[in-house]
Amino acid sequence: MFYYLNRLQVAMEQVQLTSFLASIALRLYLIPVMWGAANTKWDPFNPDSSLQNTIAWFAHPEWGLGLPFPTLLAYLAWGTEYIGAILLALGLGVRWVCLPLMITMLVAAFLVHWDNGWLAIAAPNEQLAMAKSLLAEHGNYDWLTATGSFVILNNGIEFAMTYFIMLLALFFLGGGHYFSIDYYIKRYIEQRRYYYVD
Repeated sequence: MFYYLNRLQVAMEQVQLTSFLASIALRLYLIPVMWGAANTKWDPFNPDSSLQNTIAWFAHPEWGLGLPFPTLLAYLAWGTEYIGAILLALGLGVRWVCLPLMITMLVAAFLVHWDNGWLAIAAPNEQLAMAKSLLAEHGNYDWLTATGSFVILNNGIEFAMTYFIMLLALFFLGGGHYFSIDYYIKRYIEQRRYYYVD
């Protein structure tokens, strides 16, 4: 019995050889998230897009966040997500870029979403029931719900904290083998170090 358990444990430890797949999966998941968040603030390739709405929202004390230095903070938030998405895609400086991205997610969670609680999607409530009733009576409810249930966005901290945890894991895992520039930079440095030591 112990022999088979030991063999199973050895086999499970061999899975470590493919642990780089976790890094790649995290990067592939986070790239469109960060890219989309950045382009929501400002798409520099779209002449109709501007960072002014984000700056105004950062600045306004009543309907916005009321932050000091809103222009600087808006550019920092946009740049962190925009450049972060590119670096995650390349697998370049992954651990370094995770740090400002984690800070961005914490700011989003605690300054923007905190008052809405944890859930990103609202639990069934009176508003949802009323919305479904109105859609069923005045809209094409079957068409509207053909690909999923009708929900109300609660806008809680769930998404921001999920992304933070994913970035934290990526910070410790690194960019992964074979599909990241960091991997080849590390190999080059190690080979040079070995050359000089010998």
